[in-house]
Amino acid sequence: MYLDDAGSAPVLPEVTEALRTIPSGNPSSPHKEGREARAALDRARDMAAAALGAKRTEITFVSSGTEAVNLALFGVGGPLVTWAAEHQSALGAARRMQEKGRSVNIAKVDATAIVDVSAIGPGTGLVSVGLANNEVGTLQPVAEVIARARDVGALVHIDACAGPRWIPIPDGADLVSISGHKLGAGRGGALYVKDGVRIDPLLFGGPQEWGRRAGHEDVAAASAVAIALRATAQGRERRADEAIPRAASLRQLLLELGATLTGAEQRLPNFASGTFAGRKGEDMLLALDLAGVAASSGSACASGSLDPSHVLLAMGMTMEQALGSLRLTTGYTTTDAEIEIAISVLRKVLGKTAVNA
Repeated sequence: MYLDDAGSAPVLPEVTEALRTIPSGNPSSPHKEGREARAALDRARDMAAAALGAKRTEITFVSSGTEAVNLALFGVGGPLVTWAAEHQSALGAARRMQEKGRSVNIAKVDATAIVDVSAIGPGTGLVSVGLANNEVGTLQPVAEVIARARDVGALVHIDACAGPRWIPIPDGADLVSISGHKLGAGRGGALYVKDGVRIDPLLFGGPQEWGRRAGHEDVAAASAVAIALRATAQGRERRADEAIPRAASLRQLLLELGATLTGAEQRLPNFASGTFAGRKGEDMLLALDLAGVAASSGSACASGSLDPSHVLLAMGMTMEQALGSLRLTTGYTTTDAEIEIAISVLRKVLGKTAVNA
């Protein structure tokens, strides 16, 4: 049972099928193969724009969600406001900016990971906020962030790498980052840039992507992202309604097993996350993997040592709590029958883990 949809969504069948016939030429070349590739890239841009309710000139294809976030943050000047529970792609860029002397305010979040909108003050040039928190699923008050930013004359970047499969992206942002593999594209990314907003490129050397990203354009990745965006926009409400009771069943199980649930009540509909006192996330993940359940933890193994989740620490949790996190997220193809089986496995494995702890 695959319960790590938030980590990476399985590639959509329509994406796999479409990629069989995508031209392999260079879209910047004048010959037949190049023209065919250019036409495919143009179709992908139009498709992505339609799915996002944007103009084709507002769509820039990139290699990943991380690149999209970095392009948005580095590309716009002025003092930056973001929050301590944002994705590391935003926080890593913000800290690099600080090292280079740019004014950056990494503000606090509350115990459910909701951002403090009052951190947006006069003089702010750019505000970067996630559509939803990628670790605990908390939905952010994006409309309120946009309104506050407008009051102080700041631009707004929404990191929509997590969430658009389940909820729409609010109108009004100046920049929006999209991750292909989180959508079911398996690759690529995109950055929406509102007409009139000027951003400096990260990559130099050519006029590709409206001058925002030099280099060979990956037609297959762009097509995959566009197709996934279109699929995401179709039937979103129905899929969200189907996911809500499945995730609720998983959250109830976590409570029964002694977990403290994490995140706000207003969360992505496919999320169930919590922390277990006295347990290690990596131990639970390994045990579940052996039993046939793919899950994730708020902590990550790096160089042989366990790193606590910066999101959970930003929410005020202790080191022990942060190390004992578990995230279960359902996907488009998750069935009620799979949830029943997964609950049985989780109860058996995590109950045994509790005894061993």
